[in-house]
Amino acid sequence: MAEVSRGFSRYAPPTIRPAASSFGTPAVPSNRTLQDVIRGLDGANSEMVERGKTIFFPGDPAEKVYLIRRGAVRLSRVYESGEEITVALLRENSLFGVLSLLTGHRSDRFYHSIAFTRVEMVTAPATSVRQAIEADTSVGLLLLQGLSSRILQTETMIETLTHRDMSSRLVSFLLVLCRDFGVPGQRGITIDLRLSHQAIAEAIGSTRVTITRLLGDLKASSLVDIDRKKITVLDPIALAKRFS
Repeated sequence: MAEVSRGFSRYAPPTIRPAASSFGTPAVPSNRTLQDVIRGLDGANSEMVERGKTIFFPGDPAEKVYLIRRGAVRLSRVYESGEEITVALLRENSLFGVLSLLTGHRSDRFYHSIAFTRVEMVTAPATSVRQAIEADTSVGLLLLQGLSSRILQTETMIETLTHRDMSSRLVSFLLVLCRDFGVPGQRGITIDLRLSHQAIAEAIGSTRVTITRLLGDLKASSLVDIDRKKITVLDPIALAKRFS
């Protein structure tokens, strides 16, 4: 992973190369990405979802697999109490909606999936993905390695939400966004998402009023700057140390 300024790097799922077949040549060309494979499946489509719109609800039939081309998707778990907890914030090249493929039988959606920003996705029927895996094991390897990135993002988000203090939770979330969506610049790392205070509050289980106050404190301390809903973390190391 290439290093960038201030010790942070923009996270991207690894470029995945298919394994060679038993005859020494890959069944899927080595220069093809997971996105190439999904787009080439029977029934594959490109879909656009506006910010805040639901992609699928818990309990919906698992009929599609999704790969993000642009934007961010929030996965959350909804509990009987009505509480909704974010379990992952997925970025471009992230794969989701594959639970039925892992279980080996049809299953319903477990999470609530929402477009955190305007999202462009490639989708394919779960049946087409399953047939591709059965016909070519290297496709299964691509999917498995793509899913591993999703698991890493989920673990990171869960770690963020373990902070009981909301200031620490917000800081942890901002640092995750720096890693996954950050663009290094002379002034710091700009999170390449337009984030409303309400969207941040929903992602980390807070309120808009609280997020507005906490971001104001960070801005007054010269730790962040906000311009047209884009947040720049001026010094990620100082920000992390302040709340460690």
